Amino acid sequence: MSSPLFHISSLSPLYEDVQQSGIFSDSKYFVDALPKEHPDSILKKYHSEKVKISFDMLAFIHQHFELPAVNEDSYSSAQKPIHAHLEELWKVLRRNPDETGGTLIALPYPYIVPGGRFREIYYWDSYFTMLGLAVSRQYDLIENMIRNFAYLINTIGHIPNGNRTYYISRSQPPFFGMMVGLLASIKGNTTIVEYLPALEKEYQFWMDGAHTLTDHTHCYRRVVRMPDGTILNRYWDDDASPRPEAYIEDLHVAAASNRLKEDVYRHIRAAAESGWDFSSRWFAEELHMHTIETTDIVPVDLNCLLFHLEEVLLTGYQLKKEEDAIQLFTAKKNNRKKAIQKYCWNEASGFYYDYHFVKQAATERITMAGCFPLFTGIAESHQANIVAATLERKLLSEGGVLTTAATTGQQWDAPNGWAPLQWVAYKGLSNYGIQSLAEKIKQRWMQLNEKTYTETGKMMEKYDVADTNTKAGGGEYPNQDGFGWTNGVYLAMREEQKNRETEK
Repeated sequence: MSSPLFHISSLSPLYEDVQQSGIFSDSKYFVDALPKEHPDSILKKYHSEKVKISFDMLAFIHQHFELPAVNEDSYSSAQKPIHAHLEELWKVLRRNPDETGGTLIALPYPYIVPGGRFREIYYWDSYFTMLGLAVSRQYDLIENMIRNFAYLINTIGHIPNGNRTYYISRSQPPFFGMMVGLLASIKGNTTIVEYLPALEKEYQFWMDGAHTLTDHTHCYRRVVRMPDGTILNRYWDDDASPRPEAYIEDLHVAAASNRLKEDVYRHIRAAAESGWDFSSRWFAEELHMHTIETTDIVPVDLNCLLFHLEEVLLTGYQLKKEEDAIQLFTAKKNNRKKAIQKYCWNEASGFYYDYHFVKQAATERITMAGCFPLFTGIAESHQANIVAATLERKLLSEGGVLTTAATTGQQWDAPNGWAPLQWVAYKGLSNYGIQSLAEKIKQRWMQLNEKTYTETGKMMEKYDVADTNTKAGGGEYPNQDGFGWTNGVYLAMREEQKNRETEK
């Protein structure tokens, strides 16, 4: 576990040359490869061989790297009932702690990967995967995954996007508090005390630099000082270069912009940290990704998740009877709640929006991020009812809820629907007793999952919820199957369905 981490940049300029050569259709493929010898040795051979007329880049890569296996059929099985297939898929998607090499960061405990091209653990995916693991009573695996995240917090300083070295400079939506809460619901509240040090470090990562902000320095890394002095958060990335796993795509976006390339790269990376990579919610011009401006935006969903993290920390301090910390975090969560209501809520249009702090105005883009105040219990009852009406009018579709109201060709826009956002809508509405709409969303999503499984034998990363006869599309890569969070949400919804029927 203590071996030095391998960074793809140590293969520069070979790495950049491969990514721009077009020999692999997926930019992520090469950066997941395992070097067969020390990078210095490979680079020395590359420099001497690439000048030869007979040089073959693809042959060179095959000679010096072990490329990732592609097992397209390992996730397919329409021969079994869907729930039985999903129970068996946990074994296929499980990775052991001894699996390491190349850019993969070794973890001390077993974990679940999403599937397809996603061969590593992902931060926010894992919470929704855990919902299904809980239904499958795989409690040890849930705890092992939480232990892995605590390990990453303690060794790297935060939970990266995934356990790859090229993901270290950014995180993902902060669901660690919800994961610990899920485990606490199984094992008891002492779990929160056990993971309190890791929860504190996670919070410190997101709040780094908050004390340095002033009227003249209103943002730093992931913190933003709002006009009234309240501190809220944004997505960020400490790196300002093309993402290794999407190198050529990022070059193209930056080339289409008239801004500094470093600024564009950081906005792209910050959107990747949001998990919504990519969506018109981050673009100044809805249809044009080169107008991306993620770090200028205070996202409503991120701040709701940090409100929840403050609540979990407060619970931990209450259990430990730490009076000063209780007072501090009571104030912190109350202040954040007030700020979300002040800057993100629009009574007239009946929805919660992201806030553009540079323009000092809400973005007024209808997106599923606007349901997070219901999911985390921030909304008042009358607000929840208004949001529900807007949601039903603007985002409810044949197969569930649309990600946004805009159709742009980006994968986190219409017509696509994603498992985590269906769960957020379902649970958020249920929190306020808006059960008819919650059930409608759950039923439509489950039926779409079941229909696609019957037709293909697969669970997909995302679905077209507007036309349930069409496969979802958009984004930088083909639709993936597997699929961790889809499996988890389906199993959790199925369990809720069974429980409701039992109650009747």
